[in-house]
Amino acid sequence: MLLPVQQNLGIPGDPSAELAFALTSRTDEVEWILEEDVQEVLRRSPGIDADTRGLPVAAFRQAAVERIGDPLYGQIRRMAALVGADVVVLPVAVSFEANPQIPGSTPRVRFMATILDARTGRVLWFGVEEGGDLPRTDPLALASAAERLSRTILWYAGG
Repeated sequence: MLLPVQQNLGIPGDPSAELAFALTSRTDEVEWILEEDVQEVLRRSPGIDADTRGLPVAAFRQAAVERIGDPLYGQIRRMAALVGADVVVLPVAVSFEANPQIPGSTPRVRFMATILDARTGRVLWFGVEEGGDLPRTDPLALASAAERLSRTILWYAGG
């Protein structure tokens, strides 16, 4: 299951759509359950307290997370159960900034994302991927970052 980007920190365009395109166009070996599919199931299940957007992801921006707790876990678990997903890709944030590890580096589009085990809430992978050295307003800046993240996710997933 691929959820949308939870925090867009000033990136033009649609980072969620760009990432979905990058992931679904790279391989047929992974069957992605996209946000539209999850939203449709949630519309038919009004008693389920979950939403694909606005999830409480602040902990990922502050510390290393090994296992998610409630309320995030409950929402992820309910959505995944409804669509039959075992693993969830959760893009935490997308921003435009310089790499703090490299003094004087050029700002780039940066995705922060995690892969979660939907049943246990365990973080299977967490990472940050940056795009090419392009201006924020260039559509290729976002596309290159989404492409880089998709390669990492698919490598990790074995797809």
